[in-house]
Amino acid sequence: MFLFRRNGPRVRVDEAWSRTSGDQPAAVLLDVREKPEWTTGHAPGAVHLPLTELVAGATLPVQAQGRPLVVICRSGHRSQQAARLLAERGAQAVDVEGGMNAWAAAGHPVVDERGNSGRIA
Repeated sequence: MFLFRRNGPRVRVDEAWSRTSGDQPAAVLLDVREKPEWTTGHAPGAVHLPLTELVAGATLPVQAQGRPLVVICRSGHRSQQAARLLAERGAQAVDVEGGMNAWAAAGHPVVDERGNSGRIA
């Protein structure tokens, strides 16, 4: 279920989890945090593209091209910006309310760059 706000559609973490997990996920989880944040802890299976690179004109990683996107950051602010920018570029994108903080608080997995248990920085 979408929650519509002035900045565009948002989903709660449980909806993000259901859309982006499993053998054939319906959407790609796109993490727009900076590299140090990503390295410390991210959702398994997420694709990384920092907001700074997206704003500078970077293209989506191959795994995310032409797919519905669920965009996440630490708290939800950057992901709102990224989802809006991606929608302006023609992508189907929603952002995750509460970001990785809410993701971890809901008990969803977080891994570091080596696949070990990670943390949100």
